[in-house]
Amino acid sequence: MVKKTRSSAVFNGRCPRCRDGNIFKTSVFTFNNFTKMNPRCPNCNLDYEVEPGFFYGALYISYIFSVGIFAAVTIILFVFFDDPESKVYITTVIVLSIIFYPFNYRFSRIIYLHLFGRVKYDDSLRTS
Repeated sequence: MVKKTRSSAVFNGRCPRCRDGNIFKTSVFTFNNFTKMNPRCPNCNLDYEVEPGFFYGALYISYIFSVGIFAAVTIILFVFFDDPESKVYITTVIVLSIIFYPFNYRFSRIIYLHLFGRVKYDDSLRTS
């Protein structure tokens, strides 16, 4: 049995304890249901909501992602597009924020659960 790394579990949206069960019910590309989380891990039965309101802390990680989008757009437009008008910056940031919203939402929750969920990896719970 190959031990899965934490980074692969985060990237694939897997449980922090067994690293096999899906955290979310559907794919990120299912736009009408991308926010639906499993209440418990389908593999090891870990309760994902560690405490009521636990995922409010994921807002800080989401904020970091949003600032990253803003900074990347600013640098790319300034360097490669010869500093266009302000409305180009604003429009580009808004459009990219909307496009990346499902990824931002999911990965901020997944990262927050893995970092602050107080869950330790247990190799004996893996199914594959």
